[in-house]
Amino acid sequence: MTVYLDVIWLLNFFFDALLLLLTSLVVKRKVNKWRILLGAFIGSLIVLFYFTPVVSIVAHPVGKLFYSIIIVYAAFGFLKFRYFLKNLITFYFITFMIGGGMLGLHYYFQTDIAIVKSVIATKTSGFGDPVSWITVVVGFPLVWYFSKMNMEEIEMTKIHYEQIVDVHITINEKKILVKGLIDSGNQLYDPITQTPVMILDYEKALECVPQSVITQINQLETFNFDNIDLKWAKRIRIIPFRGVGSDHQLLLAIRPDEVCILTNEKEIRTKKVFIGISHSVLSSSEDYNCILHPRMLTHSNHQSA
Repeated sequence: MTVYLDVIWLLNFFFDALLLLLTSLVVKRKVNKWRILLGAFIGSLIVLFYFTPVVSIVAHPVGKLFYSIIIVYAAFGFLKFRYFLKNLITFYFITFMIGGGMLGLHYYFQTDIAIVKSVIATKTSGFGDPVSWITVVVGFPLVWYFSKMNMEEIEMTKIHYEQIVDVHITINEKKILVKGLIDSGNQLYDPITQTPVMILDYEKALECVPQSVITQINQLETFNFDNIDLKWAKRIRIIPFRGVGSDHQLLLAIRPDEVCILTNEKEIRTKKVFIGISHSVLSSSEDYNCILHPRMLTHSNHQSA
């Protein structure tokens, strides 16, 4: 049987380079491309070792671990132990994930199985299983790309949900609990008092604001205070704003008794805020019901959670 060692080595070199590249993307390390190639070159040399007397060493689990340490050190260097350990564990995770995906594809498409005298056997030619080669040449890039995209999606979801917090709103002795999105792009202030303005979902506002106030949300130019209770009239502000791609508009805002923001580390209470009522639903998937002003987290009373 003829073994094309150069082809196998080149294939492993490219695989190792892609695995190290994906590892750098996951751990967010800015690595020189030459270091990635160096790590891939060292990793691909293990193919040659399998045809030498040292095969018993490199094939042993301890030998593989030591070899992996050399690969990761060559690609990412060593700044501190925790940094290096994270790189090593991520490299193993990516390798197992990609390997598992390729193995799954291989057995999913493999059909050349026959039962001979009650024994399962596979039929193959001297050139190897065609399905295996398809898995290697086509499956690996697909699994790599799919893994990369999903890692980015997981990271975006993580960032998204780290910005969502529980918010308790108290208005005229009525309390509601909503999910708030911390949006650094929200820079809306009351132009007179320079008080920050958060945005509350229209449907949630119905739970704590009288219907007589809510019904006038679309006719703020001619807002009528005659049919509104005095204690509510004192809370109301009409705030001008300009959205993306739109001209000047008006926003109905209510001054609350208190807004309490609950994060993992602290409890933030503030009274210096206006609650603008949105004209529509803020999140169609109901991930959040209000958009918080970033100043609410820095100019408020903080308490340990």
